[in-house]
Amino acid sequence: MAPPPFYFSTIVSARATLCFILCIVTVLLVSATAHTCPSNPEISTLPCPPFTSNPPFPFSSSPGCGHPSFQIKCFTPHSVISINHLSFSVLNYEPNSSSVSLSPHPPETKSATSVVNKNCSFPHFLSIPDRSINFSGSPFRVSDASCSRLHRLQPCSPPSLPNCSHCPWECRLIKNPAQLLRDCGSTAHPDLDLEQGCQSDVLGFLNNILTLGIQVEWEEAGDPYFSGCKDCRAKNGVCGFNLTDPDKQFICFHAQSSFSPAWVHRVKPNRMAILSLSVALTSLLLVVCVATAIFRNRRLKSSATEEDPTTLFLHNQRSASLLPPVFTFEELQTSTNNFDPKRKIGDGGFGSVYLGQLFDSRIVAVKYLHKHHSTAAAGKAFSTKSFCNEILILSSIDHPNLVKLHGYCSDPRGLLLIYDYVPNGTLSDHLHGPKSLYRKGSLTWQVRLEIALQTALAMEYLHFSVVPPIVHRDITSSNIFVEKDMRIKVGDFGLSRLLVLQETSSSTGYVWTGPQGTPGYLDPDYHRSFRLTEKSDIYSFGVVLLELISGLKAVDQTRDKREMALADLVVSRIQMGQLHQVVDPVLALEEEAMDAVAAVAELAFRCVADDKDDRPDSKEVVEELKRVRIRSRGLRSSNSNTDDEVAKTQGGC
Repeated sequence: MAPPPFYFSTIVSARATLCFILCIVTVLLVSATAHTCPSNPEISTLPCPPFTSNPPFPFSSSPGCGHPSFQIKCFTPHSVISINHLSFSVLNYEPNSSSVSLSPHPPETKSATSVVNKNCSFPHFLSIPDRSINFSGSPFRVSDASCSRLHRLQPCSPPSLPNCSHCPWECRLIKNPAQLLRDCGSTAHPDLDLEQGCQSDVLGFLNNILTLGIQVEWEEAGDPYFSGCKDCRAKNGVCGFNLTDPDKQFICFHAQSSFSPAWVHRVKPNRMAILSLSVALTSLLLVVCVATAIFRNRRLKSSATEEDPTTLFLHNQRSASLLPPVFTFEELQTSTNNFDPKRKIGDGGFGSVYLGQLFDSRIVAVKYLHKHHSTAAAGKAFSTKSFCNEILILSSIDHPNLVKLHGYCSDPRGLLLIYDYVPNGTLSDHLHGPKSLYRKGSLTWQVRLEIALQTALAMEYLHFSVVPPIVHRDITSSNIFVEKDMRIKVGDFGLSRLLVLQETSSSTGYVWTGPQGTPGYLDPDYHRSFRLTEKSDIYSFGVVLLELISGLKAVDQTRDKREMALADLVVSRIQMGQLHQVVDPVLALEEEAMDAVAAVAELAFRCVADDKDDRPDSKEVVEELKRVRIRSRGLRSSNSNTDDEVAKTQGGC
């Protein structure tokens, strides 16, 4: 039945109105594009201290102008610049120089109430960022003088510390103030003019340093924006960039262009916008309406993806063709039957995992992450940074013993990752879960040895076959997933790090970063020195070996305090020659396997050495496990032949 005339006319009118609004927006955007960058940088529009006029290149207060890393917001008494998601007040700038003095803004999440609740008794915490100031990936670097000041700052002994369990960041700053500026690394810079002894109030001294400002420099050589701007200015252009492009490509705005004809500059701003609107309205109306009708759904879907800051960040880090597919929230909602609790196959501090079936019938595991959420049990939060990190890591690797990422979704309602579905639980489930007594029956020594070898092969691939190397940083029995045929896949790369040279504090191949990981598996050398290397994974893997040998948990609060950590318990037994006391009773039934168990225990003993230099690398680990496997198979073959001979003899009698 045809719709009534009034209904039809209402639809037509609504569409016409929508098209008209779209046309106005489009024309105004075009008009704004033509006049984004002022042609005369000497004309000041708003006070923008410390600049006496419009900020000179590379700075700009106009969107799309100048250098994308030097965008500022004009305020009084100090303008504000954002670098790596931290806001700074611009305190001082000398014309024709390549440095600026910045003072970081206090973190918004730290109110006086939160400080009291955290039992932090230092009021000047409010002026210190809640994390290390990091300029990596930006054109900025901290000046040598500012770094030297921090390196020479030392707490008087004994240092006055707050409750470190509630205020770990503040305690680390007091013990090592240089951590405040990540780019400073670990080597102090000579500063003959600075005579500075110990400070009884380190945080107060840091607060004064930040209030006065830290000197930040940038290097123009090799930066495409600076080189492009030089050529642009030579042609009387204004330097800027494309706001709509995720890569923010450099653009040279000229006084006369197809968007900004010469007569436009002689018209007053108000009349100019009206005139531009009149000229463009007729020609764009039909085009926008037709495009709206044809591409409406596609545009809505793509715009939601393009405007999402997480997706834009990922595309800035890697080409879209190298990233896994993007799913909509609704697609994953449908695939999991609206995240039906009956389909939940895993749970933890990071969120929940659901069994899903995609539109092409693939069975997958959908990890629904809780943003900025942590629990005491998990001991860590899964943030947007970890989400992006896992996507970038997994999209660059391919190994049969590593989980495969099939796609992701970044939505205000949640962050989601789509993986291979591994149907047989985790190694932790088999060793310690509610069905562990039943499952341990399938974990014969040969199966455990294969699990250890496959995990080591995955680790060797990350350390030696990937450039730059990857440190998983969270190798635990809970992150080793078991297939039905008892093969394994290592997963959960949210904490993983690339050993990139720019992030290292020297050329020795380590990353300077705060310790993160799971209690019981965390490398003590890394915890002491903040130096992350591949040997940190070796320590975690050594604890997994001890779990396979003993069947005990990595951390158990019911054990004696000195043996609460499995590494402490088993190492002490090995040193006293009492390994048999901690061997899993299931393995004790396999007498022929005890020599191999002892060999793997010796390897685990080396892996969990306190000093990372005493640990083997992953290649050595793989070679040793292969040797143990060969000896175990030879022993089994020999025992089998002996049993056959006995059977024949008994048959003859």
